[in-house]
Amino acid sequence: MNLALFDFDGTITTEDTYTKFIITSTPNVRLFLGFILLFPVIILYKLNLLPASKVRPLVTWFSFKNRKQHDISDVTNAFVNNYLPKVIRNNMLEKIHWHQKNGDEVYVVSASLSPYLNLWCAQHGVNVLCSKLEIINGQYSGKYVNGDCSGYEKLLSIQNAITLSLFDKVYAYGDTREDLAMLSIADVKYFKGEQLPNEY
Repeated sequence: MNLALFDFDGTITTEDTYTKFIITSTPNVRLFLGFILLFPVIILYKLNLLPASKVRPLVTWFSFKNRKQHDISDVTNAFVNNYLPKVIRNNMLEKIHWHQKNGDEVYVVSASLSPYLNLWCAQHGVNVLCSKLEIINGQYSGKYVNGDCSGYEKLLSIQNAITLSLFDKVYAYGDTREDLAMLSIADVKYFKGEQLPNEY
């Protein structure tokens, strides 16, 4: 049996779904205040002086702190059922189905958020490792359970959740520098749709 690891944003999708979900699920007043307070952080990110892995947890904290889980359930369902189908790459969905038909174990490994990724992956019969939002007594704390699932953290998440030695071959699909650690453990690597040489 083989293992297939897929990044989500930009690999399975055509655009950044994390930012779209933040905008869609956050009340307007909180979104406006968050933009003002986090503006310096956003500018540093835009100037490539601060990595996305440092920015996302701050944005997520401001968007979800002290919000009840059921308050965003309708938004999450609409996001998954109405928005995501418009940005899913058909060729990547076909690649997922190809692996599944071959009996491979398939995982989405992403820095995107658990509320919508858990739902999408469940609909498609795919396992998921992602930035999991902490929930305490039905309320979001704004924190991640195991940190931002990107870069080296992706690799740690994979190693902690999956016994790699059980698989004959590992496939990995990514599109940014945040995926390179994940691609480093793969026998077959795809970056931005192109297969990389084994020695990469």
